[in-house]
Amino acid sequence: MAQTTAQRQAAWRARRATAGKDGNGERRLDMWVSTEADLALARLARRSAVTKRLILEQLIARADGAIVRRLDPDSEQWDLYFKAPR
Repeated sequence: MAQTTAQRQAAWRARRATAGKDGNGERRLDMWVSTEADLALARLARRSAVTKRLILEQLIARADGAIVRRLDPDSEQWDLYFKAPR
C-alpha cells in the first residue's frame, strides 16, 4: 500500500536522527536572521560555489574548533564550554 504524504514526511524526519556521513544525525535550525546576514551568507555561498548550509556548517565548526584548541581538556573552562559536570 502506498504511503500518504504525511507518512513519507514522518519517515523522512525520523531518518534525520541518524543521517549524515558519520550517522550522528542532523538537526533542524529554524530562525530569523537579519537581511544583512542573509545576503552575506548568500554571497559567501555563491563565491565558494557551495550551499548556504555548507557555509554555515563550516563557519560554526571553525569557530568552535578555534575555542576548543585553546582549552585544556582537564580545565574548568573545558567543562563549562561542554557543560560537563566535574
